[in-house]
Amino acid sequence: MNNENAIVSCPVGCWLIAILAGVLVAVLLAVSADWAFVPAVFAGLIVAGVAGALLNRFMCRPHSASNDGQAGDHPATQATVTAPDAKASAAAAPTSAATAQPAPAAAKAKAEETPAVGAKPAAKPKPKAKPALKAVTNPAPASGGKQPETLSAARADGPDDLKQIKGVGPKLEGVLHGMGFYHFDQIAGWGPDEIAWVDQNLVGFKGRVSRDAWVDQARTLAAGGTTEFSKKVKKGDVY
Repeated sequence: MNNENAIVSCPVGCWLIAILAGVLVAVLLAVSADWAFVPAVFAGLIVAGVAGALLNRFMCRPHSASNDGQAGDHPATQATVTAPDAKASAAAAPTSAATAQPAPAAAKAKAEETPAVGAKPAAKPKPKAKPALKAVTNPAPASGGKQPETLSAARADGPDDLKQIKGVGPKLEGVLHGMGFYHFDQIAGWGPDEIAWVDQNLVGFKGRVSRDAWVDQARTLAAGGTTEFSKKVKKGDVY
């Protein structure tokens, strides 16, 4: 209370002192300097105004600053300042909780991805083996004609691609291999009797040798030449 009374009365006191100083100056000017009454009063008013302003500026302002400092320490101000911090903490709490929730799911997923210690990795399925091609064999040869010379296996450089002969497909090539025919020059050497024998003994393909002119094609291929059909086979346009 004393501080508040002092703060309120400070300007009043300063102006009282300034007025007294102005009156004193007016009296001194009128008495000592032989000034007229009006000029002396006017000069006193000027002195009082200047003195009052200076006294208020330099004597009363520190109290106002002190009062401002005290107001800054007021509990209400502190509550206002700390209130946003509390709100920020409250807003951050749900975010932390939301972030922490997926942790069990992430741990579960990681556990599923990581194999147990000592566990054997799952074996990869083995590719199914392709069935081996069985050699096609013919039954006992029929009568008629003369059996050509045969081979028990292809020569060292491997069998010729008999599919280059028009009328010989993959299945019929297997039949010829089963009968002992692997090369173009074997077919190229067949005469009428050999052609008749092979035509009679190609089960399911009887008459194919003479009908498709195998011997003529085989002679061209055995000599290193090509036919229109063999060119298509080499390009992969047929099989």
